Amino acid sequence: MPVRGPDICVLSNPRSGTALRNPGAVERAMQVFGPRAELRAFSGDPADEAMRALRDGFRIIVAAGGDGTVAGVAHALAGTDTALGVLPMGTFNYFARGLGLPEDAEAAAKAILDGSAHDIAVGTLNGRVFLNNVSIGLYPAILEEREATYARYGRYRILAHIASLRTILRFQRPYRMDILQDATRHRIRTPMLFVARSAYQLDQFGLEGAQAISDDRFVLFLAHQQTRLGFLRLAWRLVRRKVDHGRDVLVSTPRRIAVSVRGRRRISVALDGEKLKMEMPLRIRIADHQLQVIVPPAHPATGKTA
Repeated sequence: MPVRGPDICVLSNPRSGTALRNPGAVERAMQVFGPRAELRAFSGDPADEAMRALRDGFRIIVAAGGDGTVAGVAHALAGTDTALGVLPMGTFNYFARGLGLPEDAEAAAKAILDGSAHDIAVGTLNGRVFLNNVSIGLYPAILEEREATYARYGRYRILAHIASLRTILRFQRPYRMDILQDATRHRIRTPMLFVARSAYQLDQFGLEGAQAISDDRFVLFLAHQQTRLGFLRLAWRLVRRKVDHGRDVLVSTPRRIAVSVRGRRRISVALDGEKLKMEMPLRIRIADHQLQVIVPPAHPATGKTA
């Protein structure tokens, strides 16, 4: 009988949070996958690595890294017959946790082997796929401070929160934005625009909008706060899951969004935990093609994923 080659390609980001804190985690996951999987480490754009794996004919491509790595691989796989698997190796792992995947690498590998492919709708920002969120304003500045902190002290969640506080304390002034939501246009002065595509992440912060995500809409948050003190109060309410959706943020659930910032041709954008410079206007849409994602098997008693 002919010997079958690997049908799973594991793309590993060695700079991810878990890989640095827990050396050997990917290798232990590979032992679970066995001969079905081939490991490829990378240091560049995960989308480019995923395209190479696609050309090589793998049936499942596993992103072993954080949310940014997963989004990059998803960008390459959306609209194809190849499924995305996730080994949660980042700091927050919002997308993997939303799928019900365990954060232990070996348990996640077993869940991928036992799971099945499901189609999901994903968002795009100027054509680039994202899975959790897009933001401009204060949040990209937080990411920049967070990466500088990680470089000095390591990739730990508590340091991410400290970096957020440091950025808020240095907060300067809001942006003047022109926003088109579906057919409604308006102008607003705000320090931060946040577009959510993850119901799990919304739930983690006690924010509304999970039904809109299920209906293939976005949840758009525009911060009302205009001062450092106001933003510190908002951050404290987020931590306590006590955000007032009328007082603290303006919330809407559009299907299509276009954003321009007055006086800017390019702007820093946070996309699933990665900071990018992008040309204006920003156009946020639901992707034309769905993404196949491996989800864990459901518990027979509850119907919920493991």
